[in-house]
Amino acid sequence: MKNMLVQTTLKLIIVSLFIAGSFIGYSQEKFGGLALYTVRDDMDIDPIKTLQAVADAGYKYIESAGYKDGKFYNLSPAEFKKTVLKMGLHPISAHQSSVTLDNADTMMADVKAAGFQYFVVPIPPMGLFIYDQENNTMSMTGGAANLAEIITTLGKKAKKAGLKLLYHNHDFEFMPDENGVVTIDYLLENTDPEIVNFQMDLFWVTKAGADPVAYFEKYPGRFKIWHVKDLDDQGRFAPVGNGNIDFARILAQKELSGMKHYMVEQDMTFDGLQPLEAIRISHLGLKKIGFK
Repeated sequence: MKNMLVQTTLKLIIVSLFIAGSFIGYSQEKFGGLALYTVRDDMDIDPIKTLQAVADAGYKYIESAGYKDGKFYNLSPAEFKKTVLKMGLHPISAHQSSVTLDNADTMMADVKAAGFQYFVVPIPPMGLFIYDQENNTMSMTGGAANLAEIITTLGKKAKKAGLKLLYHNHDFEFMPDENGVVTIDYLLENTDPEIVNFQMDLFWVTKAGADPVAYFEKYPGRFKIWHVKDLDDQGRFAPVGNGNIDFARILAQKELSGMKHYMVEQDMTFDGLQPLEAIRISHLGLKKIGFK
């Protein structure tokens, strides 16, 4: 009787270990990145819990958008790096909207210390970005040549700090300014790819009526990271795979574009959908489309 009980117990332990091993193997099958801007409100409330939810949703890489007073989400660069790596998340890129020519060196040192590879300028910096809340439109002042000069200077600083600088687009950069200059074209043609490259936001390119693939063909190798987010019938942000963007067509030109990483991002959610649920839906969408 005693031997039978021992054998039964051993069998239960073996089965339990097998099941646990299966789930561990599954949970480690992670891919893709998430722009933490998507879950910014949750990050403000509880960054540790939210980062764990991002990891549990299957993401492997992250992009930050929460730097203030030398900290990332109220964690020192070293603490942030230790925390995310412990969760199996890898810091890849950091959106640094408050960068200036004066604070760049200090900020870049913090970005490097936090483990990031890419320093991303998410909007025209130093007060050049204009958001018209009443009409929900974006634009910039100062002109494309001025912006090119600024991001070139920042690119040189980033290279010195051991980082790679990217400029992130919205829709207005694809539209002619008052002088007929298409800002994104000017930046691509008047910056050195050894110093400055780009993060293509696929939603905003599509929203502007431009074709991502056409840009890959005209400027191959310049788009090192993509923002992957979908566009619904109402022109709103949608989870990946729940909108109208032909991601499969774009993904087929990954090598041509120069893409090294991609980040799911959804600026806003609608119809009661919460951001943490949206990122899980998007991760399933990535898999269906063929992202790895």
